[in-house]
Amino acid sequence: MTARLADIAAQAGVSEATVSRVLNGKPGVAAGTRESVLAALDVLGYERPVKLRQRSAGLVGLITPELDNPIFPALAQVIGQALTRQGYTPVLATQTPGGSTEDELTEMLVDRGVSGIIFVSGLHADTTADMGRYDQLRGQGVPYVLINGFSDKVQAPFVSPDDRAAMQLAVTHLTALGHTRIGLAVGPKRFVPVLRKIEGFRLGMKERLGLGEAEIEELIQHSLYSLEGGQAAAAALIARGCTAVVCASDMMALGAIRAARQQGLKVPQEVSVVGFDDSPLIAFTDPPLTTIRQPVQAMGQAAVRTLLEEIGGTPAPHSEFVFLPELVVRGSTASGPGQRRRP
Repeated sequence: MTARLADIAAQAGVSEATVSRVLNGKPGVAAGTRESVLAALDVLGYERPVKLRQRSAGLVGLITPELDNPIFPALAQVIGQALTRQGYTPVLATQTPGGSTEDELTEMLVDRGVSGIIFVSGLHADTTADMGRYDQLRGQGVPYVLINGFSDKVQAPFVSPDDRAAMQLAVTHLTALGHTRIGLAVGPKRFVPVLRKIEGFRLGMKERLGLGEAEIEELIQHSLYSLEGGQAAAAALIARGCTAVVCASDMMALGAIRAARQQGLKVPQEVSVVGFDDSPLIAFTDPPLTTIRQPVQAMGQAAVRTLLEEIGGTPAPHSEFVFLPELVVRGSTASGPGQRRRP
């Protein structure tokens, strides 16, 4: 028991005596401190004493895509911490290839009596998906917030990065370095963030280089959101004479660097690469990756605040909270070597 008290005290940042008072229901502990101790119990996996369980504000589901992309665990951590600070227990449900679908995970969470759900890059971002599933969830009285992707068919609050502005930042950076053949490696066209990135890329290329629609279209390559997808897309763009590649994720950008090196090209001396996300550890790649930083902290906290307002009976408007990204310049971009001869 002493070891448990020490663990809980360390997690909550209080003394073992304070933990003991909370667990035994003794008075003389501030409400905030009491919540911190109870949250520490949840985080460490200890069951709350029966007499204290009613103090839990409840469970909140968090549904994410696969966790292979480091940006999703980073977002999950921010959301989980914000929920825990408010006395809620986060329940992470992850989609995996061949595993549970978003609908199955949603049903599982609803069956367990969650107070609300946060969806990250879910079917709401897919323009071909049936949005009726979210109306059904609303009909069940379960509040929810959607991150990344917007649909005017869903009556709910959305939280997104400004994908258009992100691509304009990347294009402005690369054209300032002298690049005129800039490619865009993105995911499948049916996703809202992809469509928005393309809009921002088109606008940036028109404004900065005066290119026409047909010329810009040649510089856009769709692929998968993975290292291998980025590698395939970048190989195609480099073959079209691109001296710089903007990628829709950091994982794709790492694939783009691999594609350049496989062709004997140096990064950034001969090919510049820009990522998107600024995932944890991405600053330590070789070379350190220039990328567009998603405001993960602000987005995660906004999603939690909005959901808790809905849970508390203050419906959030059907609107989108858009957060500006930030260009982080590191070692994967440099002055353009001049447009290589196109094959």
